[in-house]
Amino acid sequence: MTEATTGRPADEVVVPDAERWNHNIHISGVLLDALPPHIDRALDVGSGEGVLSRRLAARATQVLGIDLDRPSLALARAQSPDGEVAFAEADALAAPFPPASFDAVVSVAVLHHMGTEAGLVALRDLVRPGGVLGVVGLARSRSPKDLAFDLAGAVSTRLHQRTKGHWETPAPKVWPPPETYGQIRRLAERVLPGVRYRRHALWRYSLVWTKPA
Repeated sequence: MTEATTGRPADEVVVPDAERWNHNIHISGVLLDALPPHIDRALDVGSGEGVLSRRLAARATQVLGIDLDRPSLALARAQSPDGEVAFAEADALAAPFPPASFDAVVSVAVLHHMGTEAGLVALRDLVRPGGVLGVVGLARSRSPKDLAFDLAGAVSTRLHQRTKGHWETPAPKVWPPPETYGQIRRLAERVLPGVRYRRHALWRYSLVWTKPA
C-alpha cells in the first residue's frame, strides 16, 4: 500500500467524481460488475480519495476505505460528508481486521505497493466464504502479446482523453511494477484457485475471485 506522507495539502482543488477519468477509474468498473446487486460489508484497500469507495456505496450497506496516505484520506473524507463511506488509516498487511470480515474486498493499483503475493494473501483472508475479491493491478509487458495490448492501449487512451480529459491522483506511486503479466497470472492462480484473470488494453489486469463457501 502507499507509504504515509504528509507532503501534500488536504485542501487541494477537488474534481467531481463524474468529471474524473483515468485508466484505473475506467477499468475499476469490472470489479463493480463482478459484485452481487447488494452486499453487506465492503472494503476498498488503498482507497485514495475514495472514488471507488463512493461507487461501492450504491451496492453495499457499509463501505470502508483504507489507505496510508493521510492527505488522500483527508480529501476522501471531505468528499464524503454524508458519512455513507468511512475512511481509516490502516495497512491491510498488518491484519487490521479479523479474517473473513467482508463480503467484498476490492483494490485498484495498490497490490504492487504491498508486495504482490503477500498482498493477495492478506486480501484473500479478509473475504468471507462466498464473498468476492476484486483487484485491478499493474504489471510489466514482456511478450509479443503484451505489446499488442500496449499498442491498443495507446490508441484507446488518446480517444478517451479527447472526450474525457485525464485526472491524475497526487497520491504516491511505485514504478515500475515488479512482475510481468505472465508472472501475475501464475501467482494469482496459485494463491486464488479458480481466479478469473483478465488482461486489459489500458495497461492493467484484473482478478476476480469468489471465495469457496
